[in-house]
Amino acid sequence: MKNHLPQTEYGRFRNSKYHMVLCIIGILANVLPAFGSARLGMPFFLDTVGTIGTAILGGVFPGIVVAVTSNALCMMFNHSALYFAFINALVAIFTAWFIRKYSLENIKSILIYAVTTAAGSGILAALVQQWMFGGAQNVSVGDMSTALSSMVKLPYLPAFLLVNILVNLLDKGFTIALALLAVRFVPANMKQRIKEGDWKQKPLSQDELRAMRKWSRGVSRSIWKRMSVTLVIVTMLAIILMGGIGVRLYFENEKDAKTASAKKAAEFAAAVVDADRIDEFIKEGRAAEGYEETEDMLYRIRDNAQGVTYLYVIKIEDDGCYVAFDLETEDTPPYLPGDVIEFEEAFEPYLPALFAGEEIDPIESDDISGWVQTVYYPIRNEQGVTKGYVGADVSLEYMAGEMSSFITKVLLILAGFLILILSYGMWTTSTYSVYPVGSIALSVEELAGVGDDQKRLDESVRNIRALDIHTGDEVEKLYEAICSMALNQAEQMRALRHFSEATAQMQDGLIITMADMVENRDSDTGAHIQKTAAYVRIIAEGLQKKGYYSEKISSKFISDIVRSAPLHDVGKINIPDEVLNKPGKLTDEEFEIMKTHTSAGKKIIEKAINTIHGENYLKEARNMAAYHHERWDGKGYPEGLHGEVIPLSARIMAVADVFDALTSPRVYKPAFPLEKALAIIEEGSGTQFDPKCVEVFMDNLAEAKIILKKYNQFE
Repeated sequence: MKNHLPQTEYGRFRNSKYHMVLCIIGILANVLPAFGSARLGMPFFLDTVGTIGTAILGGVFPGIVVAVTSNALCMMFNHSALYFAFINALVAIFTAWFIRKYSLENIKSILIYAVTTAAGSGILAALVQQWMFGGAQNVSVGDMSTALSSMVKLPYLPAFLLVNILVNLLDKGFTIALALLAVRFVPANMKQRIKEGDWKQKPLSQDELRAMRKWSRGVSRSIWKRMSVTLVIVTMLAIILMGGIGVRLYFENEKDAKTASAKKAAEFAAAVVDADRIDEFIKEGRAAEGYEETEDMLYRIRDNAQGVTYLYVIKIEDDGCYVAFDLETEDTPPYLPGDVIEFEEAFEPYLPALFAGEEIDPIESDDISGWVQTVYYPIRNEQGVTKGYVGADVSLEYMAGEMSSFITKVLLILAGFLILILSYGMWTTSTYSVYPVGSIALSVEELAGVGDDQKRLDESVRNIRALDIHTGDEVEKLYEAICSMALNQAEQMRALRHFSEATAQMQDGLIITMADMVENRDSDTGAHIQKTAAYVRIIAEGLQKKGYYSEKISSKFISDIVRSAPLHDVGKINIPDEVLNKPGKLTDEEFEIMKTHTSAGKKIIEKAINTIHGENYLKEARNMAAYHHERWDGKGYPEGLHGEVIPLSARIMAVADVFDALTSPRVYKPAFPLEKALAIIEEGSGTQFDPKCVEVFMDNLAEAKIILKKYNQFE
C-alpha cells in the first residue's frame, strides 16, 4: 500500500461538494434534453446523458440518484416517466459495472456497451409500454411497429420490441457519445476528487479492493452480505405490508363508495317504477303501457351511477326471481320480462327477509353474474306493501382489474426507488463499514505478520495511519484506538530491540573476554577467535546461498554460530600450560589430555545454559566446543560421531578451525603456504570434513583471503 497523506476536513468537504455538483449537473443533463424531446414529439427520450456521465465519473450510487431523480422531475411534462425510472437506474448500474470491468477506452468496448445498453433498455421499455398502455407511447414508434409488423408478417409485439431496440440504438448512441465527450473535458484532478468524494478513508485501488474481496471469502457471513440481505428483506417486507394494507384499504373504500352509489341508484329506480304495475310489466313486457318510458329512465339512472354495472327490477316468489326489467350491458345479454332466475347460493340466508318484503344488507356473490356486490331496494306501493325489488350490481371483477393496473403502476414506480434505496444501503454499508473494517483488518494482519522486523513494523504502522478513516462513528473510534496501539507496539518493540542489542553486546563482550583469557594462555596468538568466527560466517552464508541444509540454516542460526565461534576452545582453560604451550610434538598421554578440552568446553557451556533458562545461542556454542574435532568419517573425538550426526555448527567450525591452524604459525610449526593449506582442506573433504562445507568454503575463497590478509598480512 502506498503512503497517503490524510485529507483535511476542508478537503473532504470539497470532495463531497464536487459529488453534489456532479449529481445536479447530471440531473439537468437528463431533464433538459428529455423536455426538448417531449416538446418536439421526437421518438427519442434523451434522458440518460447525465446518468451515464455520472456513473462513469462518480460510480454506481450517484448514477442511480441522478437516474431516479431525473425521471421523477420528468413527471412535470411526461406523466409516465416515473414508470421507467428503474430502467434508467439499471443503465447506471450497468455503466458502472462495465467501466470497472472493461472501461470505455476503445471503439470496440464502446460499441459493445452501446449495443448492450440499447438492447436492454429497448426491450424493457417496450414491455413496460405494452403492459401499462397496451402499445407505444409515441405515435411514430407505434406507426413504425405496425408498418414493420405488416411488412415482414411479424406479430405486433416482436415488431414493437425490434422498433424499440432500433430507436434506443439511436437514442443511446447519441447520449453515450455526448456523455463520453463531456467526460473527456473534465480535468483529471477534478475526476480524481469526484472519485474520492465517496470515500470515508484513503481511496482503495482496484488491486486493494480485489485483495479485500479475497480476504473476505473466508468469512461465512460478511458485513456487506448481511446488511444487503437485511436491507432487501426489510424493504420488501415494508413494500408488501404497506402496499398490501394500502391496496386493501383502497379496495374497501372503493367498494363502499360504489356500493353507496348503487344504493342511491336503487332508491331512485324504486321511485320511478310503479309498484302496482310490476306484475303487468312481468307479464306483458314491452307491450305494457309505460314500459319503455320506465326502462329509459332506468338506463339514465344506471348511466349516471358511478360503478353500477347491472340494474334490474325483479319480483321475489317462492320458485325464483321474476324479471320485470333487466338493462342491457356490453358483456352479457339481458333477461327478458317474465324470465325466472333461480336463487343464487349467496342469497339463501336473506330469502326470509326478501319474502317478507324487507330491506336487506348488500350481498357479495360470485355466481351467475360473476363477482359482484348487489344492493336490493324494495319497491313499495302507497300502502307500503313491497311489490318487487330493484337490484343494482357493482362489478368487483372490474374493480379488481383496476386494482391490478394500480398495483402494477405502483410496483413500477417503486422499482426505481427500491433500487435507489438498496444502492444507498449498500453504498453506506460499504463506505462506512465494509471498506474501513476490511482495510483495518488487512493492515492489522500485515502488522501481526511482520514479526520482529522493525523496518517492516514501522512501515505497517505508517500504512495503518495512512488509511485516514473518518466515518465519524464507532468504526473511526476503533481505527484511532488501533492506530495508537500499533504506534505503541512499534515504539515498545524499538525499545526492546535496543535493550536486546545492548544485552547481546554485553554478552558478546563477555564471551570475547572469556575467549581472550583462554587464548592468552595459549602462546599461539594471532586473533584465532576473530578469524575462525569470520570463516564460520563465510561457510554458513555459502551453505545458505546454495540451499544446503535449508531446514537448519536461517538468519538466526548464522547469527548464533558466529557469536558462538569464539567459545569453541573454551575448554582449553582446563589444559595445563606445559601441555597447552609445549613447543614440540605431544606425547600420547599429553594428546589425551589435550583432547579433554572438548568435553571440558561442553561442561562449561552447559553450566551457563542451565543458568540462563530458555532458548539461547549458547546451545550452538556447546555443540561447537564439544564436537569441532569430530570427523566426517567417524574417526574424530571425543565421541566418534560421523556424517550429519555431527551437529552442523561443529562441522562448519571444523573447517574454519583447521584452515586457521594451517595458515597460522604455532609453537610447534610455521604457517603453511595458502596453496598447501587449501590442498589439505580439499584432501579432507568427505573424510575429515563435511564435503558441502568444503565446497562452499572453496567457492568463497576470495573472502577467506581478505580475512587472511587482514590478520596474517598474506599477499
